[in-house]
Amino acid sequence: MKRSGTGKRRGGVLLEVCVASVDDAVAAAAGGADRIELNSALELDGLTPSHGLLLETRRRVPIPVIAMARPRGGDSCYSEAEFEVLRRDVDHALEAGADGVAFGILTRDGDIDVKRCRSVIRQVGRDGRDVVFHRAFDRTAEPLEAIDQLIDLGVRRVMTSGSARTAVAGAALIRELAERTAGRIEILPAGGIRPVNALRVVRMTGCDQLHTSLRDRGGKMSAEAVAEMVRVTR
Repeated sequence: MKRSGTGKRRGGVLLEVCVASVDDAVAAAAGGADRIELNSALELDGLTPSHGLLLETRRRVPIPVIAMARPRGGDSCYSEAEFEVLRRDVDHALEAGADGVAFGILTRDGDIDVKRCRSVIRQVGRDGRDVVFHRAFDRTAEPLEAIDQLIDLGVRRVMTSGSARTAVAGAALIRELAERTAGRIEILPAGGIRPVNALRVVRMTGCDQLHTSLRDRGGKMSAEAVAEMVRVTR
């Protein structure tokens, strides 16, 4: 059964946790996360997870799973071959039961690549699954123009740190985006969000959902760390 990619908010702030292993996905769900974003190579800011990782995560985790579709690290301006890899990865993610796909494609000038994005959005959204534009958004030259383009394209959610290194530093732009869009698209703050600053980000941005990676210095995640984030935001 397909789950809603939005997740189920039990009061307070909806929490999306970024993971790159089945164990971390299980820990996130056990700790009370509402939704996970599944990646590989978080040290490269997240790449496409393997088909096996997605299948096994989907089998073990009851909450919505958003699969990353990012064929390589670096910028989000792709060659023709890289774009075809991304499209094939999207097909695999949907076949494996992902509740949505996070992707981002830009032109060399830092604009939304409207033509290519439209193609991927048709792939993802044809049966109602979530279309998410990841933090490539923070590399756009004109974020206010970019958000309007994504709304027109039918993107459901945009992940952003407000074109800054962290969500706290970019909070003013995140709030402006949220107020400008007035519910026409979901704004998902991301970047350096931890239990110590989560409520500050919510208050500064006015958003009701957060994206976080709660790994410890050894790169592991615990259900307790996720539960602490849940506790401070609800």
